[in-house]
Amino acid sequence: MATEVTVGLMHPGSMGAAFAAQLRSKGTTVLWCPTGRSESSRQRAKRASMKPVALADLVDSVDVLLSLCPPAAAEDVAAQAAAHGFCGTYVEANAITPHRVRNVAERLRNAVVVDGAVVGSPPVDGKSPTLYLAGPREEVDRLEDLFAGTDVQTHQLGDDIGKASALKLAYSSYQKASRVLAAVAYGLADANDVSDELIHIASKRTGSYLTETGYIPKTVSRAWRWAPELEDAADLLDETGLPGHLMRAAAEVLHSWDEARDTTLTISEALALLHDGSGTSETTVGQEPAP
Repeated sequence: MATEVTVGLMHPGSMGAAFAAQLRSKGTTVLWCPTGRSESSRQRAKRASMKPVALADLVDSVDVLLSLCPPAAAEDVAAQAAAHGFCGTYVEANAITPHRVRNVAERLRNAVVVDGAVVGSPPVDGKSPTLYLAGPREEVDRLEDLFAGTDVQTHQLGDDIGKASALKLAYSSYQKASRVLAAVAYGLADANDVSDELIHIASKRTGSYLTETGYIPKTVSRAWRWAPELEDAADLLDETGLPGHLMRAAAEVLHSWDEARDTTLTISEALALLHDGSGTSETTVGQEPAP
C-alpha cells in the first residue's frame, strides 16, 4: 500500500520534513512545492529526498496531502489546495481548534478531510511521535497502513472530525503553558538571586519543568509557533465554557520572544527579553546565570 501512494507536503517545516523522511524510508513518493520557500526549507526537503514540483502538479498528482504548518497558516494552506481542485485525502494535522478543522473540511468539499494531531518531537534520532487521527474509518485505516513500519505511531480516535485537534490543544494547553510558567518562575527567582534555591526545591519533585532550565532557550526559539497554538487553545476553552484567559496570558508571554524566532539564546538573553524594557533585568545578556 505505502509504495503505491503519493504524498504531498506543500511546506515542509522540521516536523513535515521528518515525516516525509519516514515515508521515503518505505519507498513512498513525497512531493513538495518550493515556490516562495526559504533556503532552509529547500535543504530540509533535499535531506528528506522529497521531489520538488509546481503547486498545481503537486495537488493534481498526490493521493494524500499532509498539512503540517504553523497553526496560523492552516486555513490558507487548505485554501490553496482547494483552489487547485484537490480531491484526495487531506490530513489536517495542525494544532488548531475543531471549529477551524471543520472550516477546512468545508473548503475542501471534493476531498476527504481527516483530522490529525501530532504529539511528540519530530521522528528523528529514534524519537517516535504519535499521529492521532479522527475521520472516516476507511481513510484512517489507509493512513495507518501508510505509516506502518515507520517511527510515526498512529492512534485512531473515531469518526468525529475535531477530536484529534481537541486532544492536541488540551495537551498543549498544559505542556506549553507549563514551559512558559517555568521560564517566568525561573526569571523571577534569577532576578532576586535565588535561582539555585528554586532549582534545589524543584529537584525534590519528580519531573518538574523548573529543573529543566536548558529548555528555556528552546521555548524562546519556538515561541512564534507556540503562541498561536495557545491562542487557539484559549478559543477552544472559551467555546467549552472554561477559562481561556490563562492560555492568552501564556501566549502573551510567548509573544515577548517573537524577535527570537528560530535563534539560539543564552538563558540570560531569553530572560532579558521578558522584561518590559524598563531596565529592571538583573541579568546581563550573554552571561549565563547559574542553573
